[in-house]
Amino acid sequence: MLSDTRTPIHLRAAGVSLVLDLADATLPRVVHWGPDVGPLTPDELDALRLAGRPQPIGFSVDGPVNVAVLPEQSAGWLGTPGLVGNRGGAAFSTAFAVEEVSSADGAVRVRARDANAGLGLELAIELTPAGLVRQRARVTNQGSTPFAVDALHLTLPVPPQATELLDFTGHHLREREPQRVPFTQGLRMRENRTGRTGYDAAYLLAAGTAGFGNRDGEVWGVHTAWSGNHRTFAERTFHSVSLLGSGELLLSGEVVLAPGESYASPWQYGSYGTGLDELSARFHRELRARPHHPARPRPVVVNTWEAVYFDHDLGRLKRLADAAAAVGAERFVLDDGWFGSRRDDRQGLGDWYVSEEVWPDGLTPLTDHVTGLGLEFGIWVEPEMINEDSELARAHPGWIMAPGPGRFPGAARSQQVLDLGNPEAYAHILGRLDALLSEYPIAYLKWDHNRDLVEAGHQADGRAGVHDQTLAVYRLLDELRRRHPGVEIESCSSGGARVDLEILQRTDRVWVSDCIDALERQRIQRWTNALIPLELMGTHVGAGLAHTTDRRHPLDFRAGTALFGHFGIEWDLTAAEPEELARLAEWVALYKELRPLLHSGTSVHADHPDPAYELHGAVAQDGSDAVYALVATGTSAFYPPGPVRLPGLDPDAVYHVRPQPPGEVPDGNAHRWGVALPWWTADGVRLPGRVLTGAGLQTPVLFPERLVLLRATRVTA
Repeated sequence: MLSDTRTPIHLRAAGVSLVLDLADATLPRVVHWGPDVGPLTPDELDALRLAGRPQPIGFSVDGPVNVAVLPEQSAGWLGTPGLVGNRGGAAFSTAFAVEEVSSADGAVRVRARDANAGLGLELAIELTPAGLVRQRARVTNQGSTPFAVDALHLTLPVPPQATELLDFTGHHLREREPQRVPFTQGLRMRENRTGRTGYDAAYLLAAGTAGFGNRDGEVWGVHTAWSGNHRTFAERTFHSVSLLGSGELLLSGEVVLAPGESYASPWQYGSYGTGLDELSARFHRELRARPHHPARPRPVVVNTWEAVYFDHDLGRLKRLADAAAAVGAERFVLDDGWFGSRRDDRQGLGDWYVSEEVWPDGLTPLTDHVTGLGLEFGIWVEPEMINEDSELARAHPGWIMAPGPGRFPGAARSQQVLDLGNPEAYAHILGRLDALLSEYPIAYLKWDHNRDLVEAGHQADGRAGVHDQTLAVYRLLDELRRRHPGVEIESCSSGGARVDLEILQRTDRVWVSDCIDALERQRIQRWTNALIPLELMGTHVGAGLAHTTDRRHPLDFRAGTALFGHFGIEWDLTAAEPEELARLAEWVALYKELRPLLHSGTSVHADHPDPAYELHGAVAQDGSDAVYALVATGTSAFYPPGPVRLPGLDPDAVYHVRPQPPGEVPDGNAHRWGVALPWWTADGVRLPGRVLTGAGLQTPVLFPERLVLLRATRVTA
């Protein structure tokens, strides 16, 4: 239907309202984004628009400055522009006039044109059933000469009550480290130029009321769904305009539109909630509603990397598979080292042929053994990269991304980037991966990406190529999934450097981090979960001595940490003691019991005042069941540590709360001295949800880097 643009458009879903004003044929402006304001009549919507208009004083032009979702300087906006580009130096500023608006099923489509600039614009703005705002822009060159696009940003406004910002930084082995700053006047711009989503990316940029936490405070957040270079920013002006915005970061000359060509921005997602848990829950519900979201139970994975590294010996790998099956694993993944001359990380990358030296009979002896044990078989690949010491690089040096012929970028991890924007290189890699998946019973690809894109251009013409590379990777993944629909794919990138909602449109989980030290993982997994649900997070039990930190942890702490995700094992089980294997099998069995709850429930995180203790968990959508982990990350200033509240429970239901084996041992000095916590028994306590969420339960004294599990099930009459 064609909307009447004189009356604001009101979209409502899942407790959220989005009100758009398109009066006077201008681009849409957000009148309200936040809590549901209920059904409003046309007169009330007009009154809401009027009530939100500022006095026209102190602005850059006479009259009010109306800041659209794609801000324009022609409207008087002198902050970060929506569209940056030019036509041979001209048409640097646009004044789009709306020609058509349609609204149906929670989605608004706007078509606009700037005849003077020779540009067309299409905006898609949606409020999904999960309550997420989802928007993107597409600009089309309607002129007769090329138009260079340098940036295309979209924004969402937040109210003045949002006085704090939360975003993320990080590095290899310590991804998604939160950082908070005041939301002051000026521009906070987070740019990622690594050619992948990146460690040091905003990930999720949230603005909230002072002191907002997991369970309280109003919070608005945006995520840029793009796996290449991108910008995410927060901007506040003295005109009382506060925006969250984002878009692709385009390198010079990357997008030059010939007449008739178009450029589309990445999807921008916006979430609103009371506390970070509600903000995150909207993302989780959106991901779970995807048609391709994993529907079957997430299998227990054994990955060979930290068990054998490059030592691919058939006998050793068979013994590892036997041990994996014995503890209850369901998938066996052969990591790096199976192809070409790949005996270390300095050679062979790009030669996707099974190594005749290591595997004279091919992979069949191993795949037959693994599948004969009842396990799925998976394999590691890194299709976007190439070693200079490889047959592929010697045969096709022009397929390496570089600023031009004759000079490669500096190597990183002894590798370069394969130019998938080159049709011949793309076809070769697609053919090799297709052949591999056709020849062997491969159920799973661990898809890695182990370096940043530096001076990443097309050798043939010297143009920057990160934009093309990102789209080519998407096409490659999409085509492989079309040809092999039963194969699951993990997004791995030097650990967790490619985690975003667009890569997850074509993958089935992410590798959270190369660090599987359980203490580090507690923090990394918590903040990865801010965007994606547990079933999409690869979480593994490592060896007792962590390979990346040289820190030692007991098995219960390692396994209890890995429980909250897609559970796996990355440990040489053939070297484990029998009692360790027996205990690990108990944790595997618990994961299989709990995965329906963990992978469909709502993730919750307590706002606990003691920094030495944290509590997180998963609560069933109907409130009937919940499991929590109480984690001691340090020593407390309180002794004993005091009560903890259990978030997310039905206040009107009665719950049976008790320790959950095998995570029931409160490993601390009180327990070892025989001093019991009175309620900490198999029978536990039975209390109403409002008591458990409002008053809480006394916590046991734990040694640092220990955890216990609590189970809360609704008592039926």
